[in-house]
Amino acid sequence: MSDTATGLTRTAHAPEPGEDWAGEMGARWLTHLDTFEGMIAPIGEALLARAALAPGERVVDIGCGGGATTLAAARAVAPDGIALGLDISPVLLRRARERAAGASEIDVDFVCADAAAVQLDAAPFDRMISRFGSMFFPEPYPAFANLRGMIRPGGRLDLAVWAAPRDNLWMAAMVAIMRRYIDLPRPEPRTPGPFAFEDTEYLGDVLATNGFSEIEFETWSGDLPFGGPGATPDQAVAFALDGMAFRNRIATIEPDSVTRLSRDLMDLYDDRHTPNGVMMPAKVWLVSART
Repeated sequence: MSDTATGLTRTAHAPEPGEDWAGEMGARWLTHLDTFEGMIAPIGEALLARAALAPGERVVDIGCGGGATTLAAARAVAPDGIALGLDISPVLLRRARERAAGASEIDVDFVCADAAAVQLDAAPFDRMISRFGSMFFPEPYPAFANLRGMIRPGGRLDLAVWAAPRDNLWMAAMVAIMRRYIDLPRPEPRTPGPFAFEDTEYLGDVLATNGFSEIEFETWSGDLPFGGPGATPDQAVAFALDGMAFRNRIATIEPDSVTRLSRDLMDLYDDRHTPNGVMMPAKVWLVSART
């Protein structure tokens, strides 16, 4: 919906250098949007169930991507609440707006900006949520200081972040196979990326340092459909090769190595194939805090 409908104005700042979510990474996510969202849908559902958004609340969704969680939040706070999705990817937000078009029963808007620096005149909000959108800030401490400023005193933050890679076989097993064929640097702990907040002590300190209180961590564990619900092993291999961050490195190796890599991934996904798809273990922290 338009800014007029929600009364939102803002000042945007350019995102910090890092993973190019405003460019290539966002475009890749868009290409595989249904697959990504189908894979992590159970976690989005768990996040929103724990958040228990109420009608009339005003909620901001950080790193909203294609807008699935923002739209779900908007329905939860309808008819009098509003939901705003923030993301730095123009192409993903274009898709989010397409999804929202015609949804006259909800009040939803999307803003393309860096959540670490953007100032929203409509803030403070009652609630803030993020499904895997909070782990990529180059400087988490000042970023979360800015996020806290978006939430009213006594408001609530709800995040979903990945636990350690060793507890996420969907990633760890794939990376172990990739390392047979390509040189993958081992990320330094606490650096921006999917597993930046695997250490709950670290995330707890980021939150507490910025004035959040009543910080709680709940574990979500289960199997996720790698490659999307109902995917075959072939489809899971194709997703691993093209949808993940390894794609550019894979493009540099010999075709024979790609063939052998694909075969090894096929063996992995064959072993995990069920009628529901290629089911891979995952672990997530569901985090809540008050301002």
